[in-house]
Formats: sequence, structure tokens, C-alpha cells
Amino acid sequence: MSSRQYHLIVDGELGPRYRSAFEGMTLSAHDGMTEISGPIIDSSQLAGLLERITGLGLSLRSLTRLDPDIRSDVH
Repeated sequence: MSSRQYHLIVDGELGPRYRSAFEGMTLSAHDGMTEISGPIIDSSQLAGLLERITGLGLSLRSLTRLDPDIRSDVH
């Protein structure tokens, strides 16, 4: 099964201790927010990721499925 790339933004600058909670994803913290990006295989994996964000007490600002044909640095 192929995965799709997702880009999430949460409030707060997450430190290194959160990396294990988002294994396989890239975290980039700046300006009071953290960008989390990487592959998601299916809807159940996405639901698990969203539950993890909620369980950690984080606020989700945005969730975007990236189109592999479109490259953009606009947030």
C-alpha cells in the first residue's frame, strides 16, 4: 500500500523528547509552532496520529495532505 505525505502544524515548539511520539515523521519547531510532516499509509494511521496529538494535549492548527505533483512553501 502506498503512503501519502501529510503536513500538520500544532501550537507550541516541541522539543526532542516528542520525536519518539512521532516516529517516522519530521518535526520542525519555530515561531511558537511545530510542523510535523511525513508519510501516512491509511486513514487508521492518520486517526492514530490525531489521537496522539490530542493525548499529548496539543492543539492542531492545520492538517494538509500534500499532492505529490505540487511543491509549495506556502503555509
